[in-house]
Amino acid sequence: MTVKLPVAKLDDFFAALSAKTAVYLPSDNSAGQSEFRRWESGVKLSSRLNTTRSAKDFFFPQTEDIVDFNMKGKTIEVIDRRTESEDFVVFGARACDVASFAILDSVYLADPVDSFYKNRREHGVVVSLACARPDSTCFCPLFGIDATEPSGDVTGWIAGEDLYLKPNTEKGTDLVASLGAVASEAKDLSAVDRQKKETGEILARLPFAKRDMGKFGGEKLIELFNSPKWAGLSEACLGCGTCTFVCPTCQCYDIRDFDSGHGVKRFRCWDSCMYSDFTKMAHGNPRLTQVERFRQRFMHKLVYYPSNNGGKFGCVGCGRCLKSCPISMNIVKVMKALSEEK
Repeated sequence: MTVKLPVAKLDDFFAALSAKTAVYLPSDNSAGQSEFRRWESGVKLSSRLNTTRSAKDFFFPQTEDIVDFNMKGKTIEVIDRRTESEDFVVFGARACDVASFAILDSVYLADPVDSFYKNRREHGVVVSLACARPDSTCFCPLFGIDATEPSGDVTGWIAGEDLYLKPNTEKGTDLVASLGAVASEAKDLSAVDRQKKETGEILARLPFAKRDMGKFGGEKLIELFNSPKWAGLSEACLGCGTCTFVCPTCQCYDIRDFDSGHGVKRFRCWDSCMYSDFTKMAHGNPRLTQVERFRQRFMHKLVYYPSNNGGKFGCVGCGRCLKSCPISMNIVKVMKALSEEK
């Protein structure tokens, strides 16, 4: 059953949720950027489509402690830093970010299961929010993602003066049922249908919405592995890793030890295939040049991941790489150049 409540009463909605669990939503910070913040009185929902960093952080944080090794004389005490996550709600994740969770799930919930990630996924409830005015940098349609009908435990639409919520999973149904008098049954969904139609028309006009994906994925792009165009495309790349840190589907990490003076703290942190020490081993680094590292990033998204996951691409078209790259490099530009390969 779809329910609705007036947008003017969003604070009542968030207050009802936060009375039972932690609630995080996109909100504008002092720098004018949208970021996920825990709701409290005064925190307002951002009108911007995407947060600067993705919702991936809730399930795969940038850094997390794994284990401590404390020295007690000649004895080493091992302390498992694994803790039970609190229940929480992520409100306002867009269709692209919600689609990214399925990609992360395919990596971290496959054997051997990543128990840190699994713990957070089990405790988190995702309330998505359909896009009303997609940005010119969006290209989710390229990967078959419908920004007007995002998935998640609950799908949300802001149409007219109301917020509509449709539960999709058992967790979503429980969340909607817990709202009580805050929301009422939505018997007329014509406003949602109009909003979806208007958004669909905008999506169809996006500059990156239409591109032939026929030359990408599987063996077709492998044929382009040695293309001379990689050198030209990567020539201006700074190797800064910004694209990987804002990407909702990048999943690479490193494990490091820190000497605290009383023992060792072991933690994991995001890593980037764009860095010169990525995959560096005792004998050296298998990718010595920036062109090789640059190629690895795009081959992984367009070839390696699809070949292991039924043709599904490792990109969700969120557009963050377009917005954040200091040289304006992005996966669409790479795809365009390679699609013109003779």
